[in-house]
Amino acid sequence: MKNIFKSILALSLVFSFTSCEDEQDLLFSQPEGEFKILSPVSGEGVVLSPDTPLNPGLSMTWEAANYGSPTEITYTIQVDKSGDEFDSPIDVVSTTNTYATVSSDALNSAAVAAGLTPFTQGGLEVRLRSTVGTTGSQEQFSDVISYLVTPYSTELPKLAVPGNHQGWNPPTAPRIASSAFGETDYEGYIWLDGGFKFVGPDPAGNYNWGNTDWGDDGTFSGALAESGESDCTATAGYYRVRANTETLVYSVEPTTWGIVGAATPGSWDNSTALTYNSTTKKWEGTVVMTAGEFKFRANNAWAINLGGDPDEDGSMNYDGPNLSVSAAGTYSVVLDLSNPRQYSYTVTLQ
Repeated sequence: MKNIFKSILALSLVFSFTSCEDEQDLLFSQPEGEFKILSPVSGEGVVLSPDTPLNPGLSMTWEAANYGSPTEITYTIQVDKSGDEFDSPIDVVSTTNTYATVSSDALNSAAVAAGLTPFTQGGLEVRLRSTVGTTGSQEQFSDVISYLVTPYSTELPKLAVPGNHQGWNPPTAPRIASSAFGETDYEGYIWLDGGFKFVGPDPAGNYNWGNTDWGDDGTFSGALAESGESDCTATAGYYRVRANTETLVYSVEPTTWGIVGAATPGSWDNSTALTYNSTTKKWEGTVVMTAGEFKFRANNAWAINLGGDPDEDGSMNYDGPNLSVSAAGTYSVVLDLSNPRQYSYTVTLQ
């Protein structure tokens, strides 16, 4: 009996020692309070530009977090819109160093995602999250600074044009676009068939009924009215659609498109007609061409014509320079006006 008691006592001591050892291990790398951001200081800021996406947008240094023992620490820069108290923090950069640089492009994406308005200065709250281990455990956070950011957007503002032509469904409606951010001169090419309206996006960029919308003011003279009770209307056809939500005017101009120029059968006098494909939403045709220059124009006239892209903004220009083909042959010609203010074409030798 005495030997049994000794054995039980020995086992108890072993388990007690092991338990204490495990407890010491658990306590060995515990967070010891917040750590400080050293730079930048709260209130500094940056104006971001799409011309310099790789330039530093935010350069940070900070104190090392203290976990009570030498261990590799992962730091993650987090941002959120000022006042949101990190209810939806956005992770920007992770590193094991105590410094990091966020590119202008990455910071811009985070700022816009957080809810800042492009080309308008807004505040971001910035902090660091530290963790240890492969599972990212024992997190702690630095202090918080305010960083003033003026983000940008390369996306042109748009309006949806729902109507009878597509089932009055704003999320899937074709779009018209303004010439630049902050401008209200919306334009696009759309097949219309009856009534339609213009619908703006909500703050998240979604197009739905309940957002700001515009219709005809009831005179059917090209005047818009916000939340207008009357639908705008057009007979079935392909239109250049324009609307200005500041001056409250709109227009729908019927168009049929063709190719014209020295390289085409009609030379510079008569357009060779293209056919609208309602499936691809493009103007298409097969044209026998000679080596030479050409352009695209609407309604067999020069009031609306499209040429090259000298400003390199990704869209053919109105009254732009002549285009050309270098060899004679039969070409598949496609004019794509379905992306507002991003007009493009292809001529492919068959």
